Amino acid sequence: MSSPAQPLAASLVQSVDWLAIAPPTIAAVVALAVLVADLFVAEHRKALLGWTSVAGLAAATLMLLPLLDGDRSTFCLTRDAAVCSYTADRFTLVIQFLVLGGALLAALLSVTALKDARKTLPEGEYWFLLLSSAAGAALLPASRDLATLIVALEVASLPAFALVGLKYGDRKSSEAALKFFLSSVTATAVSLMGISFLYASTGTLHLTQVADRIQHVDGQLHTLADTGVVLTLVGFAFKTAAVPFHFWVPDTYVGAPLPIAAYLSVIGKAVGFSGLILVTVVALPSYADVWGPALAALAAFTMTVGNVGALRQQATRAYSAVRLLAWSSVGQAGYLLVPIAAAAYSGDPEKSIGSTVAYALMYGAVNLGAFAVAALVGRTKSLNRVADYRGLYASNPLSALLLAFFLLCLAGLPPGVIGLFAKVTVFSAAVDAGLGWLAVIMAVNVVIALFYYLQWTALLFRAAVEGEAGKHRVPAPLTAALALTGVLGIVLSGAPQLVLRFTDTGLF
Repeated sequence: MSSPAQPLAASLVQSVDWLAIAPPTIAAVVALAVLVADLFVAEHRKALLGWTSVAGLAAATLMLLPLLDGDRSTFCLTRDAAVCSYTADRFTLVIQFLVLGGALLAALLSVTALKDARKTLPEGEYWFLLLSSAAGAALLPASRDLATLIVALEVASLPAFALVGLKYGDRKSSEAALKFFLSSVTATAVSLMGISFLYASTGTLHLTQVADRIQHVDGQLHTLADTGVVLTLVGFAFKTAAVPFHFWVPDTYVGAPLPIAAYLSVIGKAVGFSGLILVTVVALPSYADVWGPALAALAAFTMTVGNVGALRQQATRAYSAVRLLAWSSVGQAGYLLVPIAAAAYSGDPEKSIGSTVAYALMYGAVNLGAFAVAALVGRTKSLNRVADYRGLYASNPLSALLLAFFLLCLAGLPPGVIGLFAKVTVFSAAVDAGLGWLAVIMAVNVVIALFYYLQWTALLFRAAVEGEAGKHRVPAPLTAALALTGVLGIVLSGAPQLVLRFTDTGLF
């Protein structure tokens, strides 16, 4: 009786490519190390936890370099080595660079924020949650089955709820965390229902097998499969903060610690969009006639509502700077959706997806830079209103010039050449796919966005209100974050053709 069992047991043993999974693994291991170390580190030496976390994220990012020599896969089916649960291809590496690099910049902002918080933020828990979320976010783009995808999504999302509401005794923070939690739990429930329907109708969770089998579903299961596709798409639309699933964004960004708002604006979007790309283009290409028009409509609504919301922000309202960046991020999500929708109509879907990836890289660098300047101003102006930035050039010329550059990149105006280049790439993806109407809506929204970006930029160089001008001291971690984002934005603006390298995602 034992002899037949031995080959079966042997067939279940899988080899693990530790180099391929190193980036998310390092982040997860450092998270556990920081949590344990927090029990033994004296109160006056808690800053060591922050710098350990920064070093861990830097190491995880550097571990992407050995993976550039070719695609690697692990956790593959023993009966079919070509079907794997984890793949480190070009798409994975670019998104992991965005996620881990963005988390590293958020960690640099957090070092200063935790020092200024004066014990209202527990340091050990903060760093553990940030690193855990980053590990989940880095795992997601490598996921090639629906189970791993949803687990990675939740590992990235669950710590983020706690980070938003981590401030002791802050009602605004607690309310923001509750809104974020309820919206994300709804998204997860809808996604899980859709995935269970897809599994029931296809008998597999691996994306490439779902793509093959869903085209040949038994007639009795067609309705189940169709419902599964719709529910899965709706769930991921929540995660991308697409309209009408965006209602949590402004209050969450305002209530969260500013570095976490920056983290959510970039890494949260990278997680949602990479998951959406994998589900639509890789797992459900045969349903392009369903998700293509749906995503095109979502893109149009999202960019319009986001930009109009940003336009309506009053400069003197409390936290209006953070709210403007929040609404702006909703509008930018609309631009990111355009090439994914175009992939449904395009003869070259890989190029369309590459446009989203390239735009996400530009947006990540300059948006984190804008949040870094907001964190600097917020150290002396706790209400962080747009009006508080008046005369920033007089008190801190370099920070004002950097913020002006970041805002012009987001607007798509010179000298922010990379912003213009990324917008043209997205615009051409829509036109090439025959979505002229969506390209027109995008052009109108770009003009709307110009108004509030330029209005904020002009305010930086106006004379400060008498008695309010003051020198902003820039701590070393903030300086490093500003320098990294500034250099990256300037280099890409000087050589925007570098972005073209990311149009070959390796997904096909």
